[in-house]
Amino acid sequence: MTRRYRFPAAHVLRQDQLSDAENRCLYGKCATYHGHDYGVEVTLTGRVDPDTGWIVAPERLDALVRERVLERLSHRPLNEDPWFHHVLPTAEHLVERIERELAEAVPRATGARLLRVRLTETRRNAFQSDSGS
Repeated sequence: MTRRYRFPAAHVLRQDQLSDAENRCLYGKCATYHGHDYGVEVTLTGRVDPDTGWIVAPERLDALVRERVLERLSHRPLNEDPWFHHVLPTAEHLVERIERELAEAVPRATGARLLRVRLTETRRNAFQSDSGS
């Protein structure tokens, strides 16, 4: 089962120890604050309920993702979120943080297992984290 979600958020990729010119050289246009309309795909696996025909009721997963991810990140500057106090809010780190947030919550709330999280940052950039849980 895969459900798709969207959220807008902003970030800047820059390292304090580098000059503005060095940051621009390393991160390009991402060295200044800008926003993305991120796409997130959450894929679960598990036993299909013989009564409903579903692994999980879609509304149940929607509520969990809304509470744990979308309300936290939507319309926010990612650099200010505690998830990114020690790492830059790159899409690679973002998909890892989302996966960690959902890996334990999904089984507790749904009985299913998180299989993967896929994050689309732009039409050309997508990142995936496969859950080891």
